Amino acid sequence: MQPKYSLIVPIYNEEATIPEMYRRVAAIMSRLDDAVELILINDGSRDRSLQMIRDLHQQDERVCYLSFARNFGHQMAVTAGLNFARGQVIVILDADLQDPPELIPDMIEKWRQGYQVVYAQRTQRRRENWFKRFTAYAFYRLLKHLADVDIPTDTGDFCLLDRQVVDVLNAMPERNRYIRGLRSWVGFQQTAIRFERDPRFAGEVKYTFHKSLALAVNGLVSFSKVPLRLSTYVGLLSALMAIVMAFLVLYWRFFEPNSPLTGFASITVAIFFLGAVQLVSIGILGEYIGRIYEEVKGRPLYTMSEIGGFHEKPPSEVKKAIAFLK
Repeated sequence: MQPKYSLIVPIYNEEATIPEMYRRVAAIMSRLDDAVELILINDGSRDRSLQMIRDLHQQDERVCYLSFARNFGHQMAVTAGLNFARGQVIVILDADLQDPPELIPDMIEKWRQGYQVVYAQRTQRRRENWFKRFTAYAFYRLLKHLADVDIPTDTGDFCLLDRQVVDVLNAMPERNRYIRGLRSWVGFQQTAIRFERDPRFAGEVKYTFHKSLALAVNGLVSFSKVPLRLSTYVGLLSALMAIVMAFLVLYWRFFEPNSPLTGFASITVAIFFLGAVQLVSIGILGEYIGRIYEEVKGRPLYTMSEIGGFHEKPPSEVKKAIAFLK
């Protein structure tokens, strides 16, 4: 039976959370009014997650799974789930239960009201340290101010998407995917459901500071050209300052030869300043050029070593993004 609802859950070393996640999600699935599939994506886990996923597939025919050949990251796991989802209503949520599955019926009700994208917006982060709360708060507001599209603040990947939206997302070939930004970019009727984010149920935090920073840079570079403009403006400002300093140095040299500002200290400061501006500008250019380099290689977005529960092949436009080992 073709499912009406598809629930997508990326999995990476989540053996401690999978049983409770399945229990809570299964309770929601039993309340839905039509056929449903639960798509679990094993993102190269090194613990017992894959075997536990296989067991769930054996005991519940509604559970389907994809297993990557290696770790490709959370955004690619979500992308794979969207590629294979067969439902008219697709919900993305995490396995750590910080995004409560109990919100899914409320999201579906919003969908019935005509909304094609329903995203969960955090009003509070429970039991997270002040540094995590501050950096997340600052990043979302900076991105909203700089991005070319209106990306809602305090939102993650936990959302409901209509089939029409998913078809548009699947047709996008870009590699550096920032799902919450792409979700805003495509448009359609969108609304929010607000909730208080729970602490992780069990296990270790997967989005470390390094990974969170990488995701933040990816989101900023993918949806804003402001960093490039900023490097240009800073370069012009530096050039103006250099011209002014040149006239001042000539003035001091001929009219105030004893001025202390004509010594090695002022020259050293000027060299360090200009060097810093050049290195920062080169770094910003490198971020954008690196993304061009990734795009033009044309490699598959991910490779898979195992699939369970899917009998039909993915659409032709999706095949271009996938490579199978067997």
